[in-house]
Amino acid sequence: MAAPSAGAQKLEQGVQSEHVLQLQEQLRDLGYFKAGLTGYYGSITKSAVRKFQQAQGLSADGIAGPATLNRLNKKAKAEGETLRQLAKLIHGEARGESFEGQVAVGAVVLNRVQSSAFPSSIPQVIFQKGQFTAIDDGQFNTKPTATSYKAARKALNGADPTNGALYYYNPKIATSLWSKSRPTLLTIGQHDFTR
Repeated sequence: MAAPSAGAQKLEQGVQSEHVLQLQEQLRDLGYFKAGLTGYYGSITKSAVRKFQQAQGLSADGIAGPATLNRLNKKAKAEGETLRQLAKLIHGEARGESFEGQVAVGAVVLNRVQSSAFPSSIPQVIFQKGQFTAIDDGQFNTKPTATSYKAARKALNGADPTNGALYYYNPKIATSLWSKSRPTLLTIGQHDFTR
């Protein structure tokens, strides 16, 4: 993932995006961010930005503006590992689905991050035991396509065609009675989405 252009980017509290996720990863790599990677700029991210700014002799306002992003990009390379993990999950779970269906799978992961019923970071949600078939059967390890990355970015940037779904399943192949017992919010392609 390319680093956000410092001149064109300003990240602050309340923003959810792939760029916030990247910011969190960079701050984590430098030891300033010690929470779950969410892609959401909340109070913990603001505090980490402020600590980085103080350490760098920048104005410590907690807003990642051009000066802060320039300095951060010089200190920590943007790897984009969490974006890659989300794209791999989308590819493994929904590669035969429409683009909307792929975004929907990514949105379910992000909805879980925001739910108190699930772990509070994208990697923890993805790797939570028994939650995603692609993790269990190894499809997660296939190379994601450009479309999978595009769907991951769209979900990270706030798109949610499911309107808050926390689960999905394919009713044609699902064997779990628990999944089938949940009321369906909507169907996108081969997946039923539920809460």
